[in-house]
Amino acid sequence: MKPSGPGRGTNSVNLRLYNERTLLQRLRRAGEASKADLARWAQLTNTAVGSIVQSLEESHLIETAGRRQEGQRGQPAGLYRINPEGAYGIGVRLDRTSIETVLIDLGGRILAREAHDLLLPQPDEALTLVRKSIARVLGVLDAAQRRRLMGVGLAQPYNLGSWLRELDLKADFRIWDDVDFGALLSQAVQQPVFKENDGNAAAIAELFFGVGREENDFLYVFIGAALGAGAVIGGESLRGSTGNAADLGLMPVPPSRLASAPPSDRQWDILLSRASLNSLARHLRHHGTTVRGHADLEACVKSGNAAVREWLDDCVDALVPSLRASLAVLDLPAVVIDSDIDNGLIDELMARIDTGLRQIAPEARQTPRLLRGSFRADAGAIGAASLPMFFNFSPRADVLRGRSHATSLEAANA
Repeated sequence: MKPSGPGRGTNSVNLRLYNERTLLQRLRRAGEASKADLARWAQLTNTAVGSIVQSLEESHLIETAGRRQEGQRGQPAGLYRINPEGAYGIGVRLDRTSIETVLIDLGGRILAREAHDLLLPQPDEALTLVRKSIARVLGVLDAAQRRRLMGVGLAQPYNLGSWLRELDLKADFRIWDDVDFGALLSQAVQQPVFKENDGNAAAIAELFFGVGREENDFLYVFIGAALGAGAVIGGESLRGSTGNAADLGLMPVPPSRLASAPPSDRQWDILLSRASLNSLARHLRHHGTTVRGHADLEACVKSGNAAVREWLDDCVDALVPSLRASLAVLDLPAVVIDSDIDNGLIDELMARIDTGLRQIAPEARQTPRLLRGSFRADAGAIGAASLPMFFNFSPRADVLRGRSHATSLEAANA
């Protein structure tokens, strides 16, 4: 018999779930809070909040944090906080040149990790590597903790077989465009898998564990091997029809004028060809510098290498108008900047971007606040591991509609 559709009971359950997640979000942002604080913030009755707090405490998602000692009259208020051991998430970050698997707790702390630096192999070989990595990182949890595992997050660039010229990669990843790796992984590890592109996943990590504790609306930009980005509006990740919303890396820009840039007779290129660490490494190699990995890139940044300055000029020249165009559409008050490397690179990028945005600010429009990202090289992995947490515990509008975002075991086996 087919269900007749959601009724009052279903709506009531969804509303209760939404309110629970709202209180969890409030606690995550506040650090500690009393029942009265939560009732006031969530605009719920004391009775409703008391019931929800009891349920969350019994589920080990929150814990007591002592009593408020601020000279108030009467009995000091009991305080609550998120229990880091209340839930766990596994994250798998697939990139064209690496595979990383991490385990995090509900506080966002990395408990275990395993990384493979290699050109992305065939899907079946990658699945074997990831399955073994998941088994090993799970080894740090006991049986009770494993029962609080919320699933696996999978973060990867979409269209892995594309833009290899712009990324200076000589490989063939086209088979990946025809494979649902999330479904294969769900079958292999018997866990729900939550999928996002890597830019959205890193933005979700910022929303759930980073600047999102204070910010509900921001554009997220990550300078990695390519350029990842995502948008957060009203505390929710903006996905778009294909999951590629705010894909800043594909913003059309004029071709690079650097001597190291691939020859092009096209009028337009895409932003990731100029604003990425692959383009920086290519420019350094063009000038005779050996670049084997992130450590070499950071050393060049720290030393003030002239080729780094040339790349920065070219990168910012393309990035600034792309950001301004994105903000004209999305109307966001802040931009979060992060990168796989630092040694002063992120501060330099933020200073140059701020100057550039102010110089081309249109009349009656403000320059957004620039915020430093929270996770650097861990952004992609924590972003992946954040997905089970986010889709299980964040007060998204989809909760009220009873929708899920996981590749479920049933769907994978269908």
